[in-house]
Amino acid sequence: MRSTKAPRPGEQPLLSSYHSSDDEERGRRTLRGGNRRGSPLPPTSTSSAHTPTYSHFAVPDLTTSRPTLSRRSTNQLRSRSPTSARLEAKRKYTYAAVFLVTSLVSFVVQTELASYIQHDLGWNKAYAMLYLTHGSWVFLWPLQLLFLRLQRREQSWHQFWNNHKQILRKTAQIVERQEVRVPRGMGADRSPWPYLARTTAVVTTALTVAGSSWYVAVSMTTPSDLTAIYNCSAFFAYAFSIPLLKERLRLDKMVAVFVAIIGVLVVAYGGGSSSDEAGQAGPATRFAGNIVIGIGSVLYGLYEVLYKRYACPPDGTSANRSMMFANTFGSLIGVFTVLVLWIPIPVLHVLGWETFEMPTGETASLLLISVFANMVFSGSFLVLISLTSPVLSSVAALLTIFIVAIVDWCLTGQPLEAPAILGGLLIIAAFAMLSWSTWKEMNEDERKGPVDLSSDSGDED
Repeated sequence: MRSTKAPRPGEQPLLSSYHSSDDEERGRRTLRGGNRRGSPLPPTSTSSAHTPTYSHFAVPDLTTSRPTLSRRSTNQLRSRSPTSARLEAKRKYTYAAVFLVTSLVSFVVQTELASYIQHDLGWNKAYAMLYLTHGSWVFLWPLQLLFLRLQRREQSWHQFWNNHKQILRKTAQIVERQEVRVPRGMGADRSPWPYLARTTAVVTTALTVAGSSWYVAVSMTTPSDLTAIYNCSAFFAYAFSIPLLKERLRLDKMVAVFVAIIGVLVVAYGGGSSSDEAGQAGPATRFAGNIVIGIGSVLYGLYEVLYKRYACPPDGTSANRSMMFANTFGSLIGVFTVLVLWIPIPVLHVLGWETFEMPTGETASLLLISVFANMVFSGSFLVLISLTSPVLSSVAALLTIFIVAIVDWCLTGQPLEAPAILGGLLIIAAFAMLSWSTWKEMNEDERKGPVDLSSDSGDED
């Protein structure tokens, strides 16, 4: 029979050394706490009248003697069951659907207003408009901060601000290392801002050159060529995703991208007006314009993949954290645009290629709305890429071709031609195929490895 001898004063109870091997590392810090507040171990008493005894007839509940895990450790990383993985993938896909609809609506508004400003109001300042629209992204983070503050009004400003800075810093470290958790002592104390500065410069340059190519080529080639070639960026996004994002070659994705590009070609060339358009530009000029827009198409696909690879958290990061950092990086693009990319404006003015002219009256009002719509579109599009993939986002953007055609029909009364309808249906079918393929991939990725379960409300390491 086991001894029921009470422990002497100063001795540890017999069960103080009990812990399972899988709890050894997680409970080490708690075990060091001895009998201080919060320790799971029974207290040691020096009173003989109340000295506890331990026998096999009265063994305390082992669940209370196991080292307890803190909220910080349980919130950070955990392996997902198939059910919880499916729920997280569904959550991401739901957010992505909301931002997809937002991006489509805002893009249509921006496109219609930009066309009216340039062609009807005569303010045809391509680079200035590009500078204003991309520069407006600087407001993405402040607007996000305001939204988050309204959600957490119960917190003091000091607590809210410190928590927000900690979340952004940790997420930036996650992005730099491409690991869901940054181990302590492995560069966790190193500032991520130099990395973000370099990444912002590279990504913004690719985006600006790609966007500028559209405005340069618009007067050199036909609208059909412009639409068809530029929207082939979906193909280049998939091509760059294979080496940079380690995308697997999947037949369903390849077919979806191919069908989407066929749909764009049908819309661009199915109307029978390409021969009339060709007469507006000579063969040499049209060829040069196609080269320019082709380079822009490649760079736009590269921009999307570079952003996903070097400026987005890896798979397994919570949806809230991904969305928060997407808008923050969008603001960094806006800051770089405002501080650096103003330089070509006086150069273009001096050379006479684009005379600088401040918009006034109706032009200024509509331009302000167009710039705001572009900011909403861009923020939504960055979130969409972060939550899904550059390929799905590129094909989703092709839906705007069909939607803009429908809006033009409603505004002008000119009915859609059969090629526009057929091409639009092909793009929709391609998007549906790609959405299903991406949904399956997201479910598979959420089941693998550790995932971030942090609440994004403060310091949780």
